[in-house]
Amino acid sequence: MEHIKGKRVFITGAARGLGAAFAVVLADMGARPVLTARNIEPLSALAESIRLRTGTAPEYHALDLADVSQVTLFAKKWRDEKQPLDILINNAATWLSGPMESHDAYAIQQTITANVTGTLLLTRGLLPLLKASPAADIVNVVSVSGMSNVPLQGASVAYVASKHGQAGLTDALRQELRGTGVRVTALYPPNIEDLSPLNAEMWNSPRESTSWLTTKDVVGSALGALSRARHVHFMSVLMETATSNLHGH
Repeated sequence: MEHIKGKRVFITGAARGLGAAFAVVLADMGARPVLTARNIEPLSALAESIRLRTGTAPEYHALDLADVSQVTLFAKKWRDEKQPLDILINNAATWLSGPMESHDAYAIQQTITANVTGTLLLTRGLLPLLKASPAADIVNVVSVSGMSNVPLQGASVAYVASKHGQAGLTDALRQELRGTGVRVTALYPPNIEDLSPLNAEMWNSPRESTSWLTTKDVVGSALGALSRARHVHFMSVLMETATSNLHGH
């Protein structure tokens, strides 16, 4: 826990699922999570659950990654305030399923803007704060949908395109930040089962070898990368199940 304790961690898409699991586990480890998502109500509920669990309520903010102006102004405000920041977890993703002709231009634009442009602009905006940290990390939760020759399994063309954009963004960012002290890791999970650490029985229940991966598995993989010595960089963590039901997070 010592490598996480006291660190300030910014999490996008923290209202539910994987983002919420990151928030709870990191708070349990003594980190200072900052929770963001489009809707404030579930963030407030999660923050209260964490307060009851740890004694400390995490900070939370409404942030819509599809709103370019909002993302830009939010990051500028943080830079102006010289907010401390050690870890950025880009977890938020706008899901869009179904064939391309079933979507209007707005749905396609929102998906790609939120997943690619919003993620890029938030990362760019917060980067000076990360560079000021003595041990900074960026973790991008991409998805196997960002890899070639993976079955769609319901994912839309726009969603897959956005995840390929995130994959390219992460690889280029890693190269650009080499030598700056900011590590960049990409996680590529398949379809995962949503378990909450707030439900201890389900969270800690044993898994069969053929089970789907869970939120616990993805959080654990991220923590494994974050816990390595600073000279060790995990460029990409590709995850799959024994049954290979590859499908995007």
